[in-house]
Amino acid sequence: MTAEMYLPTFHVRQKFAMTTNRYALYATNADGSDGALMGLAQQKRMAFKEHVTFYADEQQTRPVFSFKARKKVDLNAGYDIADEAGQPIGFFRKDFGASLLRSTFHVEGPGYTGTGQERSQGVALVRRFVDIPFLPIHFDFVDPAGAPLMSVERQGSVRDTYTVRVPDPRVDFRVAAAVAVGLDALMQR
Repeated sequence: MTAEMYLPTFHVRQKFAMTTNRYALYATNADGSDGALMGLAQQKRMAFKEHVTFYADEQQTRPVFSFKARKKVDLNAGYDIADEAGQPIGFFRKDFGASLLRSTFHVEGPGYTGTGQERSQGVALVRRFVDIPFLPIHFDFVDPAGAPLMSVERQGSVRDTYTVRVPDPRVDFRVAAAVAVGLDALMQR
C-alpha cells in the first residue's frame, strides 16, 4: 500500500524569527537540490499546547495539514496529525523515559507503527551536557520488525536543515513532515 501523499525524500529548512520557528518543506530533486515547495509552517515558541499548521503558500491562505498536542504541557505528550479537512492521518509522541539518555519517539499511521531514536548514543549523551548548536542530529525510525520507515538527518548549519528520507511508501509525506518539524520543535525545549 502506498500513502496518499508519498514523497521518498524532502528537505525541511528552518527560517529564523524572534518569537516563532518557521519551516519550509521542499521536495528533493534527483541532484539533491530543493525542488517544489511542499508547505510552510510556523510554530510559536513556548506554547502551552502545541499546534502547528502547514500551509500551501507564504500568505497562509490554504492549510494543507497540521499536528496538535493532545494535552497541555506534557512530557510524554502525543500529537495528532490531520489532513486539510481535519481527518486523522497519523500520530507521534515522545517517549520521555527512553529519552533520558537517547531521544526516542513513536509514530503511527495507516498500516504501520514505528519507533525512532537518535542514531548516535555518543552524540545523544554529549547533547545532554553541552549545548553545541551545529551538532548534527540523526533519527532513524523502524517498524517492529526492524524495517526502516523514515530517517531525519540534521545537517550542521546556522539554521536547522533536515533531509528526510522515507523508504517505506506507507508513510505519508504529511506524517513524515509533521514528525520532522516536531522533532526540531520538541528538541529545542
